[in-house]
Amino acid sequence: QVRLVESGGGLVRPGGSLRLSCTASGRTSSTYGVGWFRQAPGKEREFVAAIRSSGFSTYYGDSVKGRFTISADNARNTVYLQMNRLTPDDTAVYVCAASSFPLNPVGASEESTYDYWGQGTQVTVSS
Repeated sequence: QVRLVESGGGLVRPGGSLRLSCTASGRTSSTYGVGWFRQAPGKEREFVAAIRSSGFSTYYGDSVKGRFTISADNARNTVYLQMNRLTPDDTAVYVCAASSFPLNPVGASEESTYDYWGQGTQVTVSS
């Protein structure tokens, strides 16, 4: 079993930045990638970004390309999501998820790829 805990959410003004963390515990050696998803009130869950555990290939949703950066520190079992130039449209609960299989460009954005999910952290972008 793998447990995921997100942190770093909060309230930020438009144009600001936040860095989210997703820390894994348990059988982390059984995971091959981590993704971030977000869900705003009344909207479907949306893929944000993902990273492979080996090689560190990264994948991004269209709405965050060029603004968000995903990275990993395997020694700390932690994946980070650096979010810059935030807008009110980025307001959502951000959830990280881990996959037991290597990520690929198509599967990385699909919820069904991931086996373990965190509880989420709220990000609110407002003036």
